[in-house]
Amino acid sequence: MLIYEAIQHGRKCLAAANVASPLLDAQVLLGHCLGLDRMALLLKRDQHVPDEPWHLYCQLIDRRANFEPVAYLVGNREFCGLVFQLSPATLIPRPDSETLVEAVLAAIADHEAPLRVLDLGTGSGCLLLSLLAVLPKATGVGLDISEDALSMAKTNAKRLGLANRASFKQSEWTAALDPKAAPFDVVLSNPPYISHDDLVQLMPDVRCHEPMRALDGGPDGLDAYRAIIEQIPPFLSPDGLLAFELGAGQAPMVGALLQAAFGQPPSIHKDLAGHDRVVLFRKALRS
Repeated sequence: MLIYEAIQHGRKCLAAANVASPLLDAQVLLGHCLGLDRMALLLKRDQHVPDEPWHLYCQLIDRRANFEPVAYLVGNREFCGLVFQLSPATLIPRPDSETLVEAVLAAIADHEAPLRVLDLGTGSGCLLLSLLAVLPKATGVGLDISEDALSMAKTNAKRLGLANRASFKQSEWTAALDPKAAPFDVVLSNPPYISHDDLVQLMPDVRCHEPMRALDGGPDGLDAYRAIIEQIPPFLSPDGLLAFELGAGQAPMVGALLQAAFGQPPSIHKDLAGHDRVVLFRKALRS
């Protein structure tokens, strides 16, 4: 079997299963099995696929045809220019979440400051570690209720050379934090924000394979926002920044929760598609 024939075989199998991007997925999976990027696949399209990579490729195509996400099949995903290892215990990082990182960085006046950063529901650690990669003197804590997710976050921190500035603890939101410890200058979260009724409408790749605990936001999708906003005041510095990723249509409701809790309006930031994606709240200094 030649490389171009293997790609067409995979494309046909995935198209028959109604996978959304059959050609791209076939190319990524074959490239993973051969250790080649997509450009190299094109340049070597007439080369033979050895037996071992071919059998692995066929297994991955079968799993993808059952809607297992490509990121889990290859074990990683690029986010903010960094490559993060993943497992089914971690939500797959998406470009929408890069808007959260970019908005936080834009709101920080001094990137050389020794900031303390808290990431609630850290998962793979992609948000926290992407920030630390740009903020050379910052340190951070990532909290997650899943031990398996924390293990992956620690692996990513070590791989990216950030383990000396990032620590991870098992916690349901802020439960494991010491309120007597130094507060955080930046608190961010991409919490579960899908409502119960909307979970069944998710793509099968997400609904059947990604961790439900990282998706299910309760009856109206706002349970996690309420919990964090209630718990966070003791842990936020006097001029601290609180940042959330938002689900579709949630900006007014999350904004109202922040206004009610702190008496100040937050700012809303849009993603590249023009959707309200991030809410930022800056705690005002008391005179």
